[in-house]
Amino acid sequence: MPPPVNETQKKCVVTLLRALIDQSAARVIVRPYQSARGFWFGGGNLARDKEGKIWLAGRYRNQGDSRTGLGQGARGLECALFASEDGGNSFTKVRHWSKSELSHGGMDVISIEGAALHQGADGSWTLFVSTEKAVPYPEELRKYQKPGTGVWSIDAFTGDSPENLDVAGIAPVFTEAPGPGALHVKDPFLIPRGGDAPLLGFCTHPFCWTSSNTGYATPDGKGGYAVVHWDLGLRGPAWDVAQTRLTACLSLPRTGVLADAPAPTVFFYDGCECFREHDESTLAVKRPRGHSCEELGGAFLSLENDLSSMTRLSL
Repeated sequence: MPPPVNETQKKCVVTLLRALIDQSAARVIVRPYQSARGFWFGGGNLARDKEGKIWLAGRYRNQGDSRTGLGQGARGLECALFASEDGGNSFTKVRHWSKSELSHGGMDVISIEGAALHQGADGSWTLFVSTEKAVPYPEELRKYQKPGTGVWSIDAFTGDSPENLDVAGIAPVFTEAPGPGALHVKDPFLIPRGGDAPLLGFCTHPFCWTSSNTGYATPDGKGGYAVVHWDLGLRGPAWDVAQTRLTACLSLPRTGVLADAPAPTVFFYDGCECFREHDESTLAVKRPRGHSCEELGGAFLSLENDLSSMTRLSL
């Protein structure tokens, strides 16, 4: 077990993050199909190949509302892959996959969300992508399924380069049946482990969509992944009590008070305060409550990517 994170290390990391993440300097590198509410591109990751080219995987999201079924809009429209040959100053779309192209096994994809691109030790590339498929809930839970919706799961396909990713070989990443508490499995992200193959993080939702949780899997030695935890139990005390879903991680330089710390990593996560609009007291502090989920973000600090003993930086 790595040593526990101390208060000095926590303060150093918060200071470093503030210096690294200057939101006033942010710029759009992939524009959505419309500059309107409900449209964006994101939910993916960056990877650099041996030639220095930067690859960006993600998905286009169009207007839609999952609470009332897909009849309200296209929502997760397209998974796409971009490349930059100028150090990230500009990106060009290289590949893209529609819902129909990601459908397989007799199951139609009706929405697309998070994706993660990874190059293995053998030089091959894998794209993990989460999709909602038009399949029914288990019989005993059928009454909880909203019309026009399905079940989320993670698939993957490979190629000898990002340009040559072959969607014809798409297949499920997990074959386990987690049960009603994690009926929906989605939004994969990679957790680096030095020279070893990365862990695969993901989020889960129960059949009733009343929480969002984090799990992870390890390579099974057969080209696939085996789930270690469906729910790490990371929930916080307030705005993140219903949702604490990890989405990405950032390895920090071992410098200053972190010079002797074992592999410091910041894990970013989504949280929320409520799942629907609530009438607010006219006598209390006014703040946006929102309709749905994943509206507030936070961070953990981990040493040696020890997911069992992470320290919350966001209170």
